[in-house]
Amino acid sequence: MITVTPNIEINESELKFDFTCASGPGGQNVNKVATAVQLRFDVENCPALSPEVRERLKHLAGKRVTTSGILIIQASRYRTQERNRQDAIDRLIILIQRAAQRPKIRRPTRPSLLAKKRRLEAKRRRREIKKMRRFQSGNEDL
Repeated sequence: MITVTPNIEINESELKFDFTCASGPGGQNVNKVATAVQLRFDVENCPALSPEVRERLKHLAGKRVTTSGILIIQASRYRTQERNRQDAIDRLIILIQRAAQRPKIRRPTRPSLLAKKRRLEAKRRRREIKKMRRFQSGNEDL
C-alpha cells in the first residue's frame, strides 16, 4: 500500500509499469537496457479516490489522462530502472496530494468608500495635469 494522504492509500497492484529504452544519460547502456518507465494508473476505477478528488486529478493531469481515464506518467530522468520507477511513483503521489486539497472558495469583495474616493481623486488630479498641457488659443507666448 502506498500512503498518499492520511485518507488515501493506493494499492500497488493498481499501478501498471511499462519499461522502454530511454534517450539521455546512460552511454551505450541506453541501447541495451530498458530504463525509462511509463506508469499507468486508472483514475476512473480507483476505489481510494473520492469523486471530487478524481475530477480534480483529471483536471490537474490534463493531457496525461486518456479518454478512458488512465493517467500516464513518463519517467526517464535517471539511469536506472528502479530510480525511474520510484520517480514516477513520487510524481503520482504529488499529483494526487495536490488533487486532494480543496481549492479555496473566492468570496467577492467590494472596495471601501475611502478606496473609491482615493481612486476618483487620483483620476481628477491626472485630468488636471493633462488639461494644463493642452494648447490654449488665448495664451500665445512665442
